[in-house]
Amino acid sequence: MVTRRLLLAIAAAALLHGASPPQRIVSTAPSITELLYALGLGDRVAGVTNYCHYPPEARLKPKIGDYTSPNLEAIAALKPDLVILQTNPVHLADRLHALKLATLEINQDDIAALYNSFRQVGAATGTQAQATKLIGTVRNKLDAIRKQAAPLPHTRAMFVIGRTPNRLDGLVVVGKATYLNEIIEIAGGENVFRDALSQYPNVSLEEVLARDPSVIIDMGDMADTVDVTEAHKRQVVDLWQRMSSLAAVKQHRVFAVASDIFVVPGPRIVNAAQAFFSMLHPDAAQAGRK
Repeated sequence: MVTRRLLLAIAAAALLHGASPPQRIVSTAPSITELLYALGLGDRVAGVTNYCHYPPEARLKPKIGDYTSPNLEAIAALKPDLVILQTNPVHLADRLHALKLATLEINQDDIAALYNSFRQVGAATGTQAQATKLIGTVRNKLDAIRKQAAPLPHTRAMFVIGRTPNRLDGLVVVGKATYLNEIIEIAGGENVFRDALSQYPNVSLEEVLARDPSVIIDMGDMADTVDVTEAHKRQVVDLWQRMSSLAAVKQHRVFAVASDIFVVPGPRIVNAAQAFFSMLHPDAAQAGRK
């Protein structure tokens, strides 16, 4: 059986031998859209998801639905010569193959996989040089943040990415084997749920109290980052005030965040790492800005 990896190698070899790179590319995830634009391919993007917010010009592209329920008819109608998707649970690649559409499936679960996805997309689109440069830029910036954080005490932190609106239950947090866990560590944090068996475990409030993080970063009911107000963020912080025994609450270090940089595994993970550093080590971050 011909594997997708072999198909990718064949496609890359074809590009090297003069075959035309794809001119109409459909993105099925915000991270893919951001990557395509970072590689200078914005003019070749034919369609994006409803949640592709960055860069702003991506919002003007035709929409193909969302990550979990893309509209296959909408994708086919755009006549793409390449559809790029993340590895996902809905077997989208198989469904696209049935429509005779060329696909590239990438994994962006951790930072090493993220760099590899840059290489894969670069190879498939004839932008290998840009991809190599982008990897170097992201790696160097993350290394600079790691170096800045290295001499500082690690701060025990928790990042909430899911929660029942207006309540402290249904909590979903960042666990191990994720790019977010890695970024927290690069920024000088110690993820209190880094030993969880799943990447994004459901946890109880009792578990949070037992692990007692010094910093709580909560994006729980703000995954749709468009139009989140400052009042909404204040309400999220106020939710945690009832948990007065938590170190994060005592030290006034509960942060409500609502930005794609925290949940889109693309080139802007550097921005997320810098934001984490500022929340984990505010004094050092302030000193660095002077």
